[in-house]
Amino acid sequence: MIKDQIIKVLQGITDAKEVNLEFPGDGVFGDYTTNVAMAVFADPKRKLHVVKERAGKPSIADIKNPREFAEIIVNSLKSHPEISKIVEKIEVAGPGFINFWLKKDVLVNSLMQIESAKEKYGISDIGKRKTWGIEHTSPNPNKAMHLGHLRNNVTGMAIANIAEACGYKVTRDCIDNDRGIAIAKLMWGYLKFAKKDGGKEADITYWFDHQDEWQTPKDLNLRPDRFVDQLYVKGTTDFESDKNIEEKVRKLVVDWEAEDKITWALWKTVLGYSYQGQKMTLKRLGNKWDKVWHEHEHYRQGKKFVEEGLKKGIFKKLDDGAVVTELAKYKLPDTIVMKSDGTALYITQDLALTKLKMDTFKADKLFWVIGPEQSLAMQQVFAVCEQLGIGKIEDFVHLAYGYMSLKGQGKMSSRLGNVIYIDELLDLAKAKVKKIMDGSDFSQKELDKISEMVGVGAVKYSILRVGRLQDMAFDINESVSVEGNSGPYLQYTTARTNSVLRKAEFPISNFQFPINLQLNNEELSVLRSLIKFQEVIQIAVKTYSPNLLCNFLYDLAQKYNNFYNTNRILDSDNEEFRLALTFGVGQVLKNGLKLLGIASPERM
Repeated sequence: MIKDQIIKVLQGITDAKEVNLEFPGDGVFGDYTTNVAMAVFADPKRKLHVVKERAGKPSIADIKNPREFAEIIVNSLKSHPEISKIVEKIEVAGPGFINFWLKKDVLVNSLMQIESAKEKYGISDIGKRKTWGIEHTSPNPNKAMHLGHLRNNVTGMAIANIAEACGYKVTRDCIDNDRGIAIAKLMWGYLKFAKKDGGKEADITYWFDHQDEWQTPKDLNLRPDRFVDQLYVKGTTDFESDKNIEEKVRKLVVDWEAEDKITWALWKTVLGYSYQGQKMTLKRLGNKWDKVWHEHEHYRQGKKFVEEGLKKGIFKKLDDGAVVTELAKYKLPDTIVMKSDGTALYITQDLALTKLKMDTFKADKLFWVIGPEQSLAMQQVFAVCEQLGIGKIEDFVHLAYGYMSLKGQGKMSSRLGNVIYIDELLDLAKAKVKKIMDGSDFSQKELDKISEMVGVGAVKYSILRVGRLQDMAFDINESVSVEGNSGPYLQYTTARTNSVLRKAEFPISNFQFPINLQLNNEELSVLRSLIKFQEVIQIAVKTYSPNLLCNFLYDLAQKYNNFYNTNRILDSDNEEFRLALTFGVGQVLKNGLKLLGIASPERM
């Protein structure tokens, strides 16, 4: 990789332990830039030196500012054989930045590399022999998936995809919280409010013997998850309004834990509806899990870690019998790991599950894509896992993300039933795309397929282009626009490249360009963007930032469209090169969108 070559040479010239090489915001300042001279000069512990100083060069002791130091570095770089192969020009700018311009043949060769690698262009092996476990999108089965799950899913899947492109072995998993009081409320809601005759409240034994007297989603023409969602809201309201009902619901929890046959039958029935609905939503999103952990299978195991922690002296028992952590050395507040009545808490289950993950995945790192409100809880889990020897705290990463809302909407509450469902949002985006495409020559079947791809892509891209930790208000009209920084804009640009190549009937193989190939500014601008694709992917995975890939793709699309609008491609003097450039842009856009989980329609 070109960036690595430059960094390697720089490290042989300066004493900097780290050398950052970045992309300038403007091509005027080269293809790469580094502030290494300024960083070393600003370090109070610096030992400024240049390897193999030459006679006549200024002594390091005489250097007065970072620009002088940068000049020395540049002089050394210019004579280095590895740099001279790939770099056309190096110069110092401002207070000590060093800017690099790549040679034209290096830029042009990137087109041959794209043609050779095609859908594999951009991948690398920086994560080779490393395994990551990424938990994402763990929807509770007592309600339909809503906007709160959407950013989790889109973010988790994109980071997992990008990691795989960098050579990491990735296992995607989720936790199905399929037990407890929330599920009991749903069970009660179904038992009481789904009876067909709406008559007197029936007990669970009667239900078991007369199940055909209860409604199904099909009876009400509802999606299975919406059916569940409505019953959960009704069950919750009933639970909170009547102490007698509360006792009955809590008894469902007790009976379930006692593995009562009838209670488990009701439990499986209501969860079955929920899973059917979730599956419909997740299929549209292109979701993937390699492992689904079901809470009921491991929740009891957490208590053994409480006993172990007490024996090791990392937990302490309070006077009332509750067990609490001791996390002072981690500068974290303590938390209860077992109540005074001996019941476990979420953290107890998290300890058991983390141990299961470490044993099952043999992962170098485990990641949790979970909202920011869980930040403290996750830090506490990680600290206790280290205390128990489950893993080192640096082995665990909480990938938080900002809150997401709809523009103009207030705060949502699944308990109150005023949520925005994922499918509703996807349907709305699809409908708006279909309206934009009204009048096209596509058949209804083609139009439906393309509008689904573009609508879903629009929603995903609008989320991913925002920095992961930033809060966002989703704007449906902005998301489906074919202008500006949007998914449809990138998909349309990709379709444009396909159209050009179809008209040319261009054979995508063995590009041959003249040695004296002349390139204009628009062509060079596209090439300078294309060559950075692999490096952008690697930066995105190191920083867990899919938005960096979005920014790159948007920049590339803008540059290509500027080239397209100002240059003839077919029947031009540079036709073969320009067709190769068009192919390269289309392939990179497809590859990049795929990593974001976004499909690329062949035509639009």
